[in-house]
Amino acid sequence: MEYMLNDSSIKEPIVNFVHFLDVLKQLIRVPSVTGAEHSFLLYLKRELEEIGIKTQYYDGLLVAQGKNPTKGMLSAHIDRHGVICTGPNEFQFAAFLAKNRSDLRGNSLSEQTYQLIAKRYINQQVQAYEPWSGSYLGIGQISDAFMSEEVNNLVFKIDGLSHLQPGTPIAFSDKLKREDDLISAQLDNVISAAIIIYLYQNGFQGTAFFTAQEEAGKSWRYVYEWFRKNKVTTNELLVLDTSPYDSRVEADVQQVVLRNRDANARFKSPILKQLKNFCHKNQINFSCKDTFIQEKNKVRKEKNLPLLTLGSTELGRIVMESRGSIQGTTLQIPTTGYHTVEETASIKSVKTILYILSSLYIDKKPNIKAI
Repeated sequence: MEYMLNDSSIKEPIVNFVHFLDVLKQLIRVPSVTGAEHSFLLYLKRELEEIGIKTQYYDGLLVAQGKNPTKGMLSAHIDRHGVICTGPNEFQFAAFLAKNRSDLRGNSLSEQTYQLIAKRYINQQVQAYEPWSGSYLGIGQISDAFMSEEVNNLVFKIDGLSHLQPGTPIAFSDKLKREDDLISAQLDNVISAAIIIYLYQNGFQGTAFFTAQEEAGKSWRYVYEWFRKNKVTTNELLVLDTSPYDSRVEADVQQVVLRNRDANARFKSPILKQLKNFCHKNQINFSCKDTFIQEKNKVRKEKNLPLLTLGSTELGRIVMESRGSIQGTTLQIPTTGYHTVEETASIKSVKTILYILSSLYIDKKPNIKAI
C-alpha cells in the first residue's frame, strides 16, 4: 500500500488556527444547499473582493484570481447536502432530485451511502431560506426520513415548514463544534472554502474555483467550461475536499489523503509527485484513497462481499472529458460521520493541509503561531 505510516516523533505543524476557525465558523452559518448555492457564492465573492482578490461569477462557478493567477490552481465545491420543498408539505433530498441527477452514474460515494444514512437526520433541526438572497424563512425539525421508490429519492417529514413554496431550499442547522483535538460540523465541503479564503488572506495570489452542485455530480462541468472558454489548460489543478472513513481509527492513520485515480481517470500530474515528496520530507502521514479502497476490496472479495467503487470525483470527470488536457490531483482531509452535521476531522489534519498549501503557494509566509 502507498502509505507513509505513523511516527510518534512527528510534530504537529504550527498555524494560526484561531483565525482559520473564525473563518470556518462564519462560512458554516451561511446555507448552501445543492442547487441553491447563490447566496453562499455571493458571500464568498464579497469576502474575497474585500481583501483585493478579483472575482468572476458564472452560473455554478465563482472564479477568484490574485495578482499571479498561475501560481497555483485550487478548486473546491461549496454545496452541502440539504432538502428542497417539492410540493405541499413535501420535502426531498436536494442532491438526488430527478432534475439534478443527470450526471450521476451510480459510482459516487454519495449515491452509495445516502440510503444508509437517512435515519441519521431524524430530529435534525433545519432552516429554510430564500435561494437568491439567503433570507431566513423559518425553522423546522425532521421527524422522519425514508427512501421512496416512487420518486427514487429520500423523502423527509418536517414539522414547522408546511408554509413553504416548492423550490425553497432547507439547510441543516449547523455550527462548528470542537472537542479535544477534533472539530465537527457539516464539513463537506465548506472547510475547503474556508481553507482557500484563509490562504488568500495570508498571501495566496493564484486562482481558485468555487463550484456548485458537486453532490449532484455537476460541478466538473462548470470548471471544464471555464477552461474551454478561456482556452486554458493545466496539469496542476488541485481539488480540495474531505474523504470519508468508517472510524476514527481508519481516519487517523493518515493526516492527509491523496489520490492516484478515481473511477473515471488516472491522475498524471507533477503536483501529485510534489505532494508525496513534500509529505515524505516533512514526515506527514498520507495515504492514497484509491489504494486504500483496492486493499479493502481484496478482503471483501475473499468474503464474497460487494466491492467498493473507487469513487467518482470532480477532477476525474474533468480529466476524462478533457481527454487529459486538464490534469491534477486531489488533497483531502480524512473525516468520519460523512454527509451529516457530525462530520468530524482532526485538528492536526486541518493544520497539516494549511501548512502544505501555504508552503507550496505562498512566497511570503504568514506570521504563523500556535493557538
